[in-house]
Amino acid sequence: MARLFFATDIHGSEVCWRKFLNAGAFYGAGVLVLGGDMTGKALVPLVQEGGRVEAELAGHRYLLETEDAVREMEGRIAARGFYSVRVNRSEVADLQADPGKVDALFWECMRATLERWLVLAEEKLRGRGIRCYLCPGNDDRFEVDEIIRQSVVVELAEGRVADVDGVEMISTGWSNPTPWQTHRECSEEEMGARIEQMTGLLRDPGRAIFNLHCPPYGSKLDEAPALDEALRPLYGGQAVRPVGSTAVRDAILRHQPVLSLHGHIHESKGVARLGRTLALNPGSSYEAGVLHGALVEIDAQRGVRSYMLVTG
Repeated sequence: MARLFFATDIHGSEVCWRKFLNAGAFYGAGVLVLGGDMTGKALVPLVQEGGRVEAELAGHRYLLETEDAVREMEGRIAARGFYSVRVNRSEVADLQADPGKVDALFWECMRATLERWLVLAEEKLRGRGIRCYLCPGNDDRFEVDEIIRQSVVVELAEGRVADVDGVEMISTGWSNPTPWQTHRECSEEEMGARIEQMTGLLRDPGRAIFNLHCPPYGSKLDEAPALDEALRPLYGGQAVRPVGSTAVRDAILRHQPVLSLHGHIHESKGVARLGRTLALNPGSSYEAGVLHGALVEIDAQRGVRSYMLVTG
């Protein structure tokens, strides 16, 4: 019987990544699965001015007068899933005048962080008998895949069949279209074809795990705040609507895997049943450094034996 720990949507949070790596030993899980959206979304400049450093985080402005204070701020920024960069006023002006330079610096910070994360994974997991699968999500650049491929302890799960202690698992981090036009989006037709290509590689889809970043449409695992044309929440964020994938829902209902794992919609933490399939979305609170996850015991012959949504 396999014990699997699943988490998703950590969006660059240093704290959540460390918690994810420690989850195997903490929960006694032999398999770790990260279901998408690993990388951060923004740069936070630390502007050097004379002997002080200015920073703005979560709407608050800080004046940092010692190296220890700057490093503490860098840690706070990393914990929230952002990338910090030390710059002077001249460099800020150059960046403001050239969006291409901003993008290049953003990727440089992202790449350096991912490479450091994979070194940390090797330190934490090598020789422990814990397998770790990462599947970049719609917010993750395609270059992320090649960085993961270089790891000796972490496996890229996208588009392939993986072995979870005798249970087959397919994975994709792609989503149906979003208002933000992220890196890995496609039409529902393309999503359906992507999933079918993988299911064709399975011995028995009805005994498999579907690790699909986008949740199934109308499952209650996909309810997000309704937005107006300017992408502002309607009714103070109280109105919600389903935004999941119809292709994901159709694939689950057609093949009836024993387990489907989802993320993408941070506020839709929950459990659903689609026919015989147990569907889970552990949700995400990465900004607070809180790691939500799902702990699942699954048997190759008898399917899911137990499951629990956990927070730490």
